[in-house]
Amino acid sequence: MDRRTRKRMETRQAISDVATRLFMERGFDRVTIDEIADAADVGRMTVFNHFPRKEDMFFDREQEIHDLAFDAIRTRAPGTSPIQALRLLAHQMIEHRTDAFPLFTDTRRFVETAQASEALKARARQMRDDFVHALAGVLADGVGRAADDLDAHLAAGLIATTWSIAFIRAHAELSVTGNIATATSIFLGLIDRGLSGTHAAMDGTPF
Repeated sequence: MDRRTRKRMETRQAISDVATRLFMERGFDRVTIDEIADAADVGRMTVFNHFPRKEDMFFDREQEIHDLAFDAIRTRAPGTSPIQALRLLAHQMIEHRTDAFPLFTDTRRFVETAQASEALKARARQMRDDFVHALAGVLADGVGRAADDLDAHLAAGLIATTWSIAFIRAHAELSVTGNIATATSIFLGLIDRGLSGTHAAMDGTPF
């Protein structure tokens, strides 16, 4: 990585860190782009050069999450289906926690902030649709089918719905009780049931 690229990435991360802090402290809708720029000590246009939309600063790790899921599919062990690979990923994220994605240990405030903003909820729905489309492409490519394969799109939709419901319901429990163990149990229970159902629905396909 050359110096220019490194500096650009450092600036982007600094803006993201400042924006995240302000969003968590005051709520997404109460923070302006100018306030973020001032707090990060950069110009308004510099912010837009890195983040075309304000929502992108909040969901700045979305591509990393996509890559994690896609990598789990592409590097799965022989004999493991893509659906099984994503079930295993859920368990690995809980059993081997990382600083990158600390599920249910450092995501409660993030989810509460997102749910308090109509703009963020709308963006989350759009990102979910984008993820389903991209996941369908990865699933289809992995078995030599066309990107618009119907089975791949059905599988991607069922997988994304399962993960979404599991994540939201687990955080709903966490918001009420603060019990991480119970939230984790709900998350993995819904993942297992949802993806088992998805696997049954996709019987007779390569997925």
